[in-house]
Parts: sequence; structure tokens; C-alpha cells
Amino acid sequence: MSSKAFVLLADGTFFEGLSVGVDGTSVGEICFNTGMTGYQEIFTDPSYRGQVMVMASAHIGNYGVESEESESTEVQIAGLVCRNFSELASRVRGNSRSLKNFIKGSVVIANVDTRALVQHIRDFGAQNAVLTTELTVEEAQMRLHEAPNMEGLELCSIVSTKEPYTLGKADAAFKVAALDLGIKRSILRNLLSVGCRVTVYPYNTPFALLSADEPDGYFLSNGPGDPAASPGVIDTVREILASGKPTFGICLGHQMIALASGLSTYKMHNGHRGINHPVKNLKTGKGEITSQNHGFAVSIDDVAKDPRVELTHVHLNDGTVAGIRRLDLPALSVQYHPEASPGPHDAHYLFDEFVALMGQSIHA
Repeated sequence: MSSKAFVLLADGTFFEGLSVGVDGTSVGEICFNTGMTGYQEIFTDPSYRGQVMVMASAHIGNYGVESEESESTEVQIAGLVCRNFSELASRVRGNSRSLKNFIKGSVVIANVDTRALVQHIRDFGAQNAVLTTELTVEEAQMRLHEAPNMEGLELCSIVSTKEPYTLGKADAAFKVAALDLGIKRSILRNLLSVGCRVTVYPYNTPFALLSADEPDGYFLSNGPGDPAASPGVIDTVREILASGKPTFGICLGHQMIALASGLSTYKMHNGHRGINHPVKNLKTGKGEITSQNHGFAVSIDDVAKDPRVELTHVHLNDGTVAGIRRLDLPALSVQYHPEASPGPHDAHYLFDEFVALMGQSIHA
């Protein structure tokens, strides 16, 4: 039988619901995702570490969970808030199972007016929140007071691999050194599909070790937290860029390239999280439907002032930076997920561009 539970935001906003997960308490930055599908990929994406997820779609869990669709080995979100949580699933067969069984270790609150909650976050911004089945409102307020803010929070160390590992064929055309800041499995699959052999390294690997195997290029992954809170990673990325080898960054990796190039980042009002974000490629003039998940962005003013940096992509909803390229170095990055395929293949060309850069570098 479901027990009563509630969501308390840092600004005092209160929503009551029913617990459909474990009894307990979770604290994190509350944000919303507008995707109608893809809940499993969202919940297992390391970029969501430390965040309480509100799903804008009214029905969650209705098509179950497939093992190969997870982006990491565990559920990464701090907690889940939804309207209707389905304990039955249309695809429960073979290796698949219900979402309830998959997410059973998490605090999950259903029967919440998520339309009102999403509108509140949209208007008043992402902020910390408590999900609880056990605390009083006063106790929840104390937990909120103690919780760290996402701004200034370093989380790469929690989600990064602890040891290097290699994927791909031994005779692959290109060797790539990937810095794991919270890498998604689907990104690795896309790199393998374009002829790369990828060695994935922990977030704090020094450049001397990254370059020891003489890779043809470097990849900087997505990940959680404030990009400016990882100065050691930024220093390593500076060395990567200075090497002159082709470099490709996605999301947090994009922000790291920007910071290593002397640009700044900032905390957004409520971020971009969904699979329907329109982006314009300024070089081709074409639009792309993209998947996005970020609460920080690169300063567009800094991009405009730096003659070494070209703005390549812009978010059409709010004009924020969606992609940059270094004009003096073979480095490109985007603030969205070309591997997530919402378009479905609008942005896959970015992996081809990275491979082309490595090909040009090898034959230069």
C-alpha cells in the first residue's frame, strides 16, 4: 500500500503525493524533463547525478525497461516525481522488466500535479528540493538548509570510471582517448560506429597518461555538476587543446573546452532538459531537433569577443550557445547530445566531423 509523501522546494513550495518507491528521504536540485519517452535513459544518465527529476509527461513506466537502454550501470537521479507511475509495462519480456522493479531503491513520489510543479520551476528556477516519506515539514526544511547548491558543486569524481578501459576493434581506423566526466554508453556506441577504438580514462587522469598511447584524438564527455568547479579537468583540457590533436566535447565536455579557451560559464535559470530542443547550425543554416540536459551554459558574449572561437550552433528558443569551434585548433563541441537521436539522426554528422578531423591530422 502506498504511503503519503511530499515534495518541498527551497522557496517553500509544497506538493503532496504518494510514495511508490522506497520509504526515505532524498535531497537534490529539482528540475524537469519534457521528453514524452526515454525515462530509462534519463534516470541512468550520469549527467543527472544529484538531481531530483520531475517528468513532464503524465505517464511514466508504461513501456517498461530494457537492459540495453541504460546509459550507465545504475540509477543516477536523486529522486523522481511524476503524475502517473505505471506498475504494469507493455514490454516486460525476456531481459526487460517493470520500471518499479528497476528503480526500487529510489524515493519516487507519484500522484503529484506535475503540470503545476513544472510551471513553478519554469517561472522560479531550478532549486533544491526534498522528497520524503518520513520527515515533518520542519525537518525537511532543515535538510534543505544543509544541502549544497549545484552552483559550485563538483560531481565528476562520483560518476567517472575508477580505472581505464578500452572498447572497439584493435585494428580500428582511429584511436581516441576519452576523458570520462560521466560518459553515456550511447556516446561510446556512436564513436565505435564511426571506426574508433576508445580508451576511457578517469576524470582526473593527467595529460601525460592520456597522451601516452598516442591517440589520434581526444573526446570530452558529458557529466554532472558545475563545470567551473573542476579546475584540474580544465587544466588538463588546456593541455589537450595545446597538443593540436583533434578534440570533440559534448555537454560538460563542451563547457570544459570553453573554460579551457578562456570563456566563462554560468548557471541557467532552469536549464534545458528534453528531447525536442531546436538548434540552428549556423554554418549550414539547417535546423536540428536535439536532446539536451544541462543547467549551465557558455557565455555567448565571451564567444563573440574571442577571435579564436566561432559560434557554430545556437539554441532557437533562447539564443544560448549550442556549439562552438576553435578557429586556431581542431576542436569542436556542442551543448546537446548528438548520440541521443531525437531527430532521429539530425546531429550524427558531428561524429563524422570528428573522424574527418582525425583523418586530416593523421595525413597532414
